[in-house]
Order: sequence, then C-alpha cells, then structure tokens
Amino acid sequence: MAALLTAGLLAVTACGAQAGQGPEPSPAAMRLGPAAPAAPVAASGGLGAAAGRDTPSLTVPPVTAPRKTLRLGAEGKTVTWLQKRLTELGYRPGKADGQYGPTTLAAVWAFQKVNGIKPTSTIARRTWEALETPKTPRVLAPRGRETRAEVDLTRQILVLYVGGEVELISHISSGSGIPYCETATWQGSEQEFCGSATTPTGNYRTTWRVSGWHRSYLGELYNPIFFNGGIAFHGALSVPLHPASHGCVRLPMNVAEELPGKLGKGVPVHVRGRFRGA
Repeated sequence: MAALLTAGLLAVTACGAQAGQGPEPSPAAMRLGPAAPAAPVAASGGLGAAAGRDTPSLTVPPVTAPRKTLRLGAEGKTVTWLQKRLTELGYRPGKADGQYGPTTLAAVWAFQKVNGIKPTSTIARRTWEALETPKTPRVLAPRGRETRAEVDLTRQILVLYVGGEVELISHISSGSGIPYCETATWQGSEQEFCGSATTPTGNYRTTWRVSGWHRSYLGELYNPIFFNGGIAFHGALSVPLHPASHGCVRLPMNVAEELPGKLGKGVPVHVRGRFRGA
C-alpha cells in the first residue's frame, strides 16, 4: 500500500504496510498460543454452503451433545467431545486434548457467531443445541469461485471455501475503525505513522506472503497473507471479540499456522459487512 511521506509524517492507511513490509502490532488482550493443526474437516455429506447457496444447516451425522455446562479452564471428556465436534464442523479448536483453553475458546466464539449466539466462554444449553443442529455461515459471495475466502466484518468471522465446500471457519478481529497516529523507529529514524485503521469491503485476491513472524513499522504479524495492498490475514497474540487491528484481519495463531497451506496465491477474497458492536 502506497505511503505518503510529507514533512516527516508518514501517512498510511489500514495496516500501514508497504510492498515487502507488514504492519500490525499485537497488544495484549486474549493470548491465543500456537496449537497443532486440526484434522481435516469430516467429508460425510460435505459441509454445504457451496457457491450460490445459503444452506441453513450442515449435512453431518446427527449427534447428541453432552449438555454439561462448561467454563473456560474445564477439563475432561466433555471438552474432548466439544473439540471433536467443532473440528468436524470446520472450526479449529486445536488438539482434542480435553483442555478448554484460549485456542478452543476462539473456535467456540466463531461457532456461536455463525449460529446467532452471543459469544461467551460458557458452553450452555443454546450452544449445545446448536452443536446438534448447526447452521452454515451466511454466504457472502453467492456467485463467487468455488475456492475463495469470505470475511464477514459484521460477525467477525473468516470462512474458507475449497471446491465449493466449507473448509475452515475462524474467529477474527478486523480494523478498529479508529484513526491513529503512532511514533516508531523505522529504518533508523523516528517517524510518525497515521492511518484510518479500517478493513475496506470489496473483492480482492491473495498476493504476497511471509512465513513466520514479519516485522513492520507498526509491529509484528505471523504468517501474513496479503490480499489488499498492505492488508493481510495474519496470526496475532491478541484476537479479541471486537475489531482491534490497524486494518488487517487478525487470526488465532493455530489458524494462521494452517491457512498458508490452504489459501494459495491469486485466490479471491470477498470482504463484506460492518461491525455494529455487541
């Protein structure tokens, strides 16, 4: 993304990235540590939501949920059931290790948002019922390519479609919408960076990427995949429920580990919606 250097003030927009450089700090909020990549999505009947459809429920085998109230930090077989079910439905809760930690919480949030439930760390009646009869994400680009990424700014979720089927669903945090001016030392000199902190809606394609941590003048981002100038999908240590980035699409770290292997170069990215608060 082009930057304009005027009288020592470097004005940037969104993530603030320039070609070959990334943006994005990682302020502490919720810490989502790395986790092993999830197993592939179960293919029994597919996950629906192919291009041109808005399927109300998933074609997966019927289940009976444990219906035991879970809170963050819980352990045991009920948590393992939850993790396996979320993985089967396309979410990424991390290993099915029976530990209800931050990585599983991010997947729970994504699932709740897709199913019209206010995101919470507590797994209670409404979430268990939805796990028995889950909905698919709302299709944002019904005439889009069979392999594409859709970013729902209203619900704050990312959906990756591969071959017309839901491959991956993730909680995200997009641009905060708050204008900013920050001073940072960059390329040997102190400079002021200003921008709009927005994630623009529109139709884009994935471009360049970096493996591992990538440092920029606004901070660091993990495994960034750029799709709109300096705006990228990337892993972050802070992925709160509200939009909080400089414009990039923040992902839980375990999703950022997996996404580069599934989202190639030149893949369409459709960004829609507007976050309206809790």
